[in-house]
Amino acid sequence: MARSFNTTGPCVLSDHYMIPASARLPEVPDLVGHRKYFVLHAPRQTGRTTALRALAAELTASGRYAAVVLSMEAGQPWPDDIGAATRAILTGAGRTARTNLPVDLRPPPWPDSWDEGPLSDAFAVWAETCPRPLVLFLDEIDSLGGRTLLSVLRQLRGGFADRPTGFPASVALCGLRDVRDYKIASSGDPTTLTSPSPFNIAVASLRLSDFNLDEVRELYGQHATETGQRLTSEAVQHANALTMGQPGLVNAVDASGTYRGFGDG
Repeated sequence: MARSFNTTGPCVLSDHYMIPASARLPEVPDLVGHRKYFVLHAPRQTGRTTALRALAAELTASGRYAAVVLSMEAGQPWPDDIGAATRAILTGAGRTARTNLPVDLRPPPWPDSWDEGPLSDAFAVWAETCPRPLVLFLDEIDSLGGRTLLSVLRQLRGGFADRPTGFPASVALCGLRDVRDYKIASSGDPTTLTSPSPFNIAVASLRLSDFNLDEVRELYGQHATETGQRLTSEAVQHANALTMGQPGLVNAVDASGTYRGFGDG
């Protein structure tokens, strides 16, 4: 099947044109290598989840880490029921691990500790049994709210000192906002999170940038190489100017693979 431009959900390298994750997130491998906890944020349609999934696959394929992207969105309906939210999150996490990790890197059965520190206990058991340092990209973290969000942040901070053998070696909180803005998701109370606390273990806050002109040129070049449909340099620059490099718009110039309005070279 020929690859295509994608505007719905994460890109898959075998199916879609995409920019390598290592080019979009060059700082992350070094942060992971130094066992750091950090924040990554970006607006929707910037390719955040696509880049994270590709990067996790690269880290795992290196043989040095067990890296996976876990969505926290399943816990959104329970902002004040930590147990219910955690059960939903861990159910999805187990399924994701089965899909994306070799058998020996997958988590054991989750511990039955839903009252106190359920997420922390689950991640601790996983790290203890995993033969490689565990790296977790917690995507859509700011979809959580209320007591659940605060509990998750505090559980991660509580386990931080036990890494890398007793807790994930590196964790990234990934979402639309910086951690300083999570007060919006925790009932909007401006006194709840006025600083990175309770996640003051984060050493960096990264924002995934839009495409630059070279990346737009590379993305369209992939299409040209595979289909023979080439764009003039002027057409690429015009597309970049119209979209301002916003990845969703760059892919949607025409997601069917034809470039209406820009001309073919």
